[in-house]
Amino acid sequence: MNPFPLAASPTIPIPENAACNAAALHAALQQHFGHAEFREGQAAAIQAVLSGSDVVLVMPTGSGKSLCYQLAALMLPGTTLVISPLIALMKDQVDALERRGIAATFLNSSLDGGEMASRLAGVRTGRYKLVYIAPERFRNQRFVDALAEAQVGLLAVDEAHCISQWGHDFRPDYLALGQVVTRMTGVRILAVTATATPEVREDIVKQLGLGTSPRQPPMIHVHGFERPNLYLSVTRTAKHTHKFTQLMRVIAAYHTGIVYCSTRKMVERVHGQLKEEGVSPLLYHGALSDDDRTRAQDQFLSTTSPVIVATNAFGMGVDRRDLRFVVHWDIPGSVEAYYQEVGRAGRDGKPAWCELLFNYVDLRTQQFFLDGANPEPRDVLAVWEAVRRTCAKGPVRQAGDEWAAAAGVKNEMVVRTALAMLERAGLISRQVEPGQRAYTTHLVAGADPAALRPQFANLTAKRERDQRKLDTMLRFVDHNGCRHGYILSYFGERDAQVRCQSCDRCMRRTLTPRHDLTEAQWIAIQKVLSCVARMEGRYGGNCLAQVLRGEDDPVLRERELDKLSTFGLMRDWTTQALRALLDALIAEGCVAATKDAYRTVSITPLGVQVARRKISFVMSWPTGCPQAASSRAAVFATRPVAENYVKPQNAVPELRQSLSPEAKMDDESKDRLTRLQQWRNEEARKQGKPAYCILHNRTLAALVEKDPQSIADLENIHGLGPVLRARYGEIVLALLKPAE
Repeated sequence: MNPFPLAASPTIPIPENAACNAAALHAALQQHFGHAEFREGQAAAIQAVLSGSDVVLVMPTGSGKSLCYQLAALMLPGTTLVISPLIALMKDQVDALERRGIAATFLNSSLDGGEMASRLAGVRTGRYKLVYIAPERFRNQRFVDALAEAQVGLLAVDEAHCISQWGHDFRPDYLALGQVVTRMTGVRILAVTATATPEVREDIVKQLGLGTSPRQPPMIHVHGFERPNLYLSVTRTAKHTHKFTQLMRVIAAYHTGIVYCSTRKMVERVHGQLKEEGVSPLLYHGALSDDDRTRAQDQFLSTTSPVIVATNAFGMGVDRRDLRFVVHWDIPGSVEAYYQEVGRAGRDGKPAWCELLFNYVDLRTQQFFLDGANPEPRDVLAVWEAVRRTCAKGPVRQAGDEWAAAAGVKNEMVVRTALAMLERAGLISRQVEPGQRAYTTHLVAGADPAALRPQFANLTAKRERDQRKLDTMLRFVDHNGCRHGYILSYFGERDAQVRCQSCDRCMRRTLTPRHDLTEAQWIAIQKVLSCVARMEGRYGGNCLAQVLRGEDDPVLRERELDKLSTFGLMRDWTTQALRALLDALIAEGCVAATKDAYRTVSITPLGVQVARRKISFVMSWPTGCPQAASSRAAVFATRPVAENYVKPQNAVPELRQSLSPEAKMDDESKDRLTRLQQWRNEEARKQGKPAYCILHNRTLAALVEKDPQSIADLENIHGLGPVLRARYGEIVLALLKPAE
């Protein structure tokens, strides 16, 4: 069964002057978009399309990929079809084009029947220069019929990495676009993406059938991956509270940005904590209703200095140019995903802070996603059996969790992947109703389950590639050289720089003296390295922490690890702090960790030299570890980011925000602030909470500055909501009174 019964599109003659000269292109750019100059790579890609070539265009997020197909559409005859993965992305681009007086529309499930019929009539008559659709729209017969009467001059495939099963955001509906391209022989193809490695680029070309007769090989354009205005930083954190402390510093310093979390549950947790601290963050994840997600996106684009906590479902097509930070609460699953997400910051060319808060435990979440995207054949067959049984008497409408229950598979992501595999193998077909998340699933008559075999054969290779992507992201975390250079090399720019002025690695080397570790820190490092050496590369970080903490564990006794001279040397350290210090030593090249699931650790030749204190050595002291030093080197990772950040020459002064308001206070105000801090810290100790969970430093400073005289006055203090006012209002008012 052909899922895309599309008739061959009529060929549109290419005008004699289609390959426009530079002057004509600049005139069109000014006329339609009001820009005086093209960004790097835009003009060349547009000229290639206008000359009749198929093009694969790879440019980073925020570099103006969409303008390439929009301007080409205006200079070509006929209609341009734009394949886009998200409803919100379609709406944003169409709204922007309509504001410029450009005839554009979208066709998706958000439209009612009457509006859809009207827009399809417009497609038939050539009313629109650009029509945005999702790839599954080709399954709709009404659309296919309308398209048969239209003249299509260009097919633009946005987010083209979605077509590659080796891409970080593979979507099965994209995979069938190759059949569409085969039937549109007279139509140019422009595939654009922000995150395609050389491997993925090759797969995009293969899956779309570019270069397959009668098509000529496509032109490949790769431009502009260097983003020196983004300061890339990795902070190793021992536990959740340390992440939150660092996040609050970033928000205080840079105000406007995105906090990415891997799961909906973590999004809601971080969002709730920020609200308790007096921040008013937005929230976004895939489980929200369409209206809630649209509302959150609109507020993010229209609010002054917004902060949004979101999964990676947020951001595609969101063009807010003044984002000053992106924080990754969890490690992403690939370098592609990471760079696409940080690339949403600093689109105005001004400096932006991009920080990954890393704890090795977070890799478990990505491993869960990896398992879900690469199911075991037995789980796919279990889903097939559940679908075959459930749909035996006719189509059934069910959501993913219902199919998971029917198949007895716990991981709902496994079920979603399995259903996509069944559809790709031609065993089932699915339709989604407007505004609904559940699919209506049909069995395909006469389908043979043997069609799954080729997909099973590919699963092993795909799982290995996905694992390599995760390992490559982990190597980025551990990388001891320039972070920008690492990324540029990954995306195939072999002339990548090896030093920069905008990453934590290069700036640490530039700014930090090489003799600033305190004696207490040296001793802690020596203890850890000594223990690593004595465990002889046979055990991982958790076992190392157990030995150093001297834990009473039968496994340690069985393996005689309790007899090591390092047993119990660091009883006063938490497991999380020991893991953070170990991760930091791995990053510095003192300890090597295997890349398998066991991640066993061993000391390196450099580590031996450091343990013996034979060489000068400096490192950033991990957030949350005891014995923090007063030296510049040791506190580099824990000082407020606004002070860490050494800005390029074009940095704007307002980026550097003071996080020490007491510096401007008189003596009496300082006394009142001290009383508040002492009370707050004691209250935190009693409740067993971090101090900021009682009242944040910014709230205490605001209390001193505004000097409220009544409970009613407290309503004007940022960070003192109704609950906190009722709980602590009388106390803080008393503490603010002059000492007698």
